[in-house]
Amino acid sequence: MPLPQPDDLTSLVLRTDFGDDTAWDALRTALDAVDDRIDATYVSDPRFAGVSVRDLLDEEARAEEDDQIVHVFLADAHAMGDPSHPLLAVDLSDDEPGRTFRLPARWFPDVSANLSISNMDFAEFADAADATGTFRGFEEGVGL
Repeated sequence: MPLPQPDDLTSLVLRTDFGDDTAWDALRTALDAVDDRIDATYVSDPRFAGVSVRDLLDEEARAEEDDQIVHVFLADAHAMGDPSHPLLAVDLSDDEPGRTFRLPARWFPDVSANLSISNMDFAEFADAADATGTFRGFEEGVGL
């Protein structure tokens, strides 16, 4: 189950929950409404239903180096059911493979853009996550 490549300067948003098509539409609408840029490559393929972080890491380890991606955002049941649509960001790089944090839709464009151009590392966002494991922006004067 190789991971699809995101379009240039976007991040892969991978649907893993297929229980509610309306929720998937609402999540995509929420992500797209934050700004005017195209920040996401959406993939809704049932073969990824319920995929685990471990499955993603194993798949990326088998991929050719040029085909590997370093991060992915999962549209799982939690992201679909919560009004803030907190995607699960997953580090697939060699730095801290499997590290995760939640990311509400309002922060997706900034995080996606900074990760896509390697302006910031996954760890910078994960380290700034709150006690619930959710990134809600940086303190004033830090980061973005």
